[in-house]
Amino acid sequence: MTRAIMIQGAGSNVGKSMLVAGMARAYARRGLSVAPFKPQNMSNNAAVTVDGGEIGRAQALQALAAYRAPHTDMNPVLLKPESDIGAQVIVQGRRFATLRARDYARAKPQLLAPTLESFHRLAATADLVLVEGAGSPAEINLRAGDIANMGFAEAAGVPVILVGDIDRGGVIAQVVGTQAVLPPQDAARIKAFAINKFRGDVSLFDEGLREIVTRTGWPSLGVVPWFSDAWRLPAEDVMDIASTKGGAFKVVVPRLGRIANFDDLDPLSSEPGVSVEIIGAGSPLPGDADLVLIPGSKSTIADLAHFRAQGWDIDLAAHIRRGGHVLGICGGYQMLGHRIEDPDGIEGPPASVPGLGHLGVVTVMKPEKRLALTQATYLETGDAVEGYEIHLGETIGPDCAHAWLRVGDRPEGAASASGRVRGAYLHGLFASDAFRAAFLAGLGARSDLSYGADVEATLDALAAHLEAYMDLDLLFSLSADIPTQSKS
Repeated sequence: MTRAIMIQGAGSNVGKSMLVAGMARAYARRGLSVAPFKPQNMSNNAAVTVDGGEIGRAQALQALAAYRAPHTDMNPVLLKPESDIGAQVIVQGRRFATLRARDYARAKPQLLAPTLESFHRLAATADLVLVEGAGSPAEINLRAGDIANMGFAEAAGVPVILVGDIDRGGVIAQVVGTQAVLPPQDAARIKAFAINKFRGDVSLFDEGLREIVTRTGWPSLGVVPWFSDAWRLPAEDVMDIASTKGGAFKVVVPRLGRIANFDDLDPLSSEPGVSVEIIGAGSPLPGDADLVLIPGSKSTIADLAHFRAQGWDIDLAAHIRRGGHVLGICGGYQMLGHRIEDPDGIEGPPASVPGLGHLGVVTVMKPEKRLALTQATYLETGDAVEGYEIHLGETIGPDCAHAWLRVGDRPEGAASASGRVRGAYLHGLFASDAFRAAFLAGLGARSDLSYGADVEATLDALAAHLEAYMDLDLLFSLSADIPTQSKS
């Protein structure tokens, strides 16, 4: 038998993803085979899996914490917002449809079967499945057809623990209020609660804990203090992207409206000698940037219009005239070219729009999405690079003759004649220590970081943090047996 338990939040962004990552590492260090699972995620920060699909980046981090390779069964439904009212729906790693919110609500019931299929298939490989909810079960207006929280818990027979975020204030109302608004059968699924993100002396909340226990009847799993090294782990949500003050070398990143796969920034943010500055709408690109990095986008043409609306095209041109360096990754690479063609209307109405004009390339959008874990070579030094590709479109042009990466026998990327403007489709390349060191050295900066080792050490520290402040023995005892077929 496999055991399973679900971690739900009393609100959004209470730290569920981080807690599941820490629990996964903690239980794995105890000798259990652990698997993370999130029925439904919403994020444009995706990871490519070993079985050739895509899942939310948070589940990939949780898989790493559990010493597992990311698999599409860990996040069977992924919503990738393309506009304010619609999203691309990924089911078991593959594109299912692009739906407006109202249409997705009608489609949810048919997604329960593949969600349960993935859950049971994953459970057959593990001793413990840690299930992460989405948003809050207190959003009872979304309960009909739910597959993200209590709807999944009911269908799979999984008990729930509830997490509140004390950093936002009002945590007693968060937890007690959740119980008050839930239907009785849903409230009965919650077996315990925990409080996350406490700053200061946790004993100061003893009376608050007693009030919650008295009012709900649920036992407390503990009060978890703020984990100060959380920034060292890959960010899950666009709201978690933040500037980091490091050394004198400044990387400037324009925050696109539909920024996607921004994990490229994490290794740079961790570098002691590098400062990463995220520039929001309405602010100019700073004139003292050493490198302007244009990240990936879920909607390249729309984000190109957003880029121009901020005047960043003018700032970027001035940066290049001053001798500054530019790197575009995926959507950012496409924007740097002379033109983006979308004859089939993949991103919206059929269109042909001028790019920023700093690379001699043209991109044509095509319906087939490329999803691949990729090994490449940095041609300047011969260093190995590991990353992933996740994009629509094909990019060609004379500057592709100045490719700076090679994937097998295939040149990858493009560069201007000066070499100061470069682009490529390969995400995650900065996680490769040798490449990152060589790339930064070429720009006059130094790298002393082993990024993978730093992430592993942070996951170990997070696990120790939870062991110290959460009752993980009680949590495990509250998990339920899930019937499975024989484990493989």
